[in-house]
Amino acid sequence: MKYSPLIAILRGVTPDKILNIAEVLIENGINIIEVPLNSPDPLKSIQLLVDKYSDKALLGAGTVLKTSEVNNVFNTGAKLIVSPNTDYQVIQETKKLKMVSIPGCFTVSEALIAIKSGADALKLFPASTLGPNTFNAINQVLPKKTKCFAVGGINSDNMKEWVDFKITGFGIGSNIYNPKMSLYEIKNKVETFMKIYQYTLGKGLKQISL
Repeated sequence: MKYSPLIAILRGVTPDKILNIAEVLIENGINIIEVPLNSPDPLKSIQLLVDKYSDKALLGAGTVLKTSEVNNVFNTGAKLIVSPNTDYQVIQETKKLKMVSIPGCFTVSEALIAIKSGADALKLFPASTLGPNTFNAINQVLPKKTKCFAVGGINSDNMKEWVDFKITGFGIGSNIYNPKMSLYEIKNKVETFMKIYQYTLGKGLKQISL
């Protein structure tokens, strides 16, 4: 399956709302969805996603810090593990279970450890602090075709600069979702974001495999 290079980060989402939000995301072309484990009852939300949308999207958990959490997510049938840090044990457990591993990195050393441990892509976090120029310098020493997602402080105003430096994609959180938004507000946010994204970057970012 090919994926849009955008990861929807639904921090704080609850099981009673997850399916309606996922429907909006998928209808608008966002088909990588992450439920952070510090959300209320995250495994239930992930299970609901898997039961309904596993054939339409890459689904899984964020803020995964322990190998036991990897196994808990695996038991839902989800395929995606995203972390804020580089933990080789978490990465290796993820790959042992044939799941997609996207660990967080901030330095060249962390990035290379993640790649050596088997990561499928890197989460550059926090991107707002790292900045596109630093990413460009880091990217010069990474193996070619390393997939990198900028996460943290990404919005429609600053994406183009990252794309100019060959970023693979982005993790998008509060710009399209927060728990206080109504479904109507979420829908408007997602549709507006995607219109700007497609207009500005439609030719700059391609669909990807993970």
